[in-house]
Amino acid sequence: MPPTKQKIENINHELIKIQDEIRDFFGWNLNDDLQSTKKLLYRIDNSNIKNWETSNREKNLCDIIEQMNSTDKKIIIIGAAATSSEILKILKKNNFFVLADGAGAVFSTLDDNSKKEAWARSLCVISDGDGGKGLTQAIQQEVPLILHAHGDNVPSWTKTIDYILSKDIEMKIVLTHQTPRKIDGMYNFGGFTDGDRAVCFVHSNGIPKERIAMVGTRTDIVGKWSGITDKELKLSKLKWMEKVLQIIEINY
Repeated sequence: MPPTKQKIENINHELIKIQDEIRDFFGWNLNDDLQSTKKLLYRIDNSNIKNWETSNREKNLCDIIEQMNSTDKKIIIIGAAATSSEILKILKKNNFFVLADGAGAVFSTLDDNSKKEAWARSLCVISDGDGGKGLTQAIQQEVPLILHAHGDNVPSWTKTIDYILSKDIEMKIVLTHQTPRKIDGMYNFGGFTDGDRAVCFVHSNGIPKERIAMVGTRTDIVGKWSGITDKELKLSKLKWMEKVLQIIEINY
């Protein structure tokens, strides 16, 4: 049987609470997050794409969770600083991947067989829409997209959706937000950056921390496969990512 909605929403409250602390730290407005959330939900709900209907988005999520629970192997979060040698090493084991935004671009550095295998292992991509060529590649590979809304990313998620529609790609989508409110048709799994939000996503859906590993996660540099970003702001955000990972007690 697919996971129940109760299990889907098995979320550590501390992972939600820290989002308020982050907003306060950066001086961001909760209302901006809410407006982006409402606009994204409206855009998807009115897209006339059957696979994007609310019930199908929930099914998409259940399918991902079922795949994660179909093995006792690790779920590897691929971050923006991942290297080809790291990917080749973890490909030797039967692990699944969850991609942090544009991190899948590292697969383009692999030989054809390894590249094909890496994409096949990718359960989903966690993104707020600014992952650049790595996100585009994941979309082209039809990797299920966990698309996130926050206060200043309306242009990014709009561009992402427009690209999917223009290419007529059969994308499975799940929608996430970062507000303390319950919003039907969307989820808040906690966390902040794409990398730690990926960990929150995996952990809150029933995967114990012992089965979660991170590759290409750095808090001291901006990863090679990061999308468009302000370096100083990104480094500041990565410090908050570290705090989120400490809550779940995940090493990287």
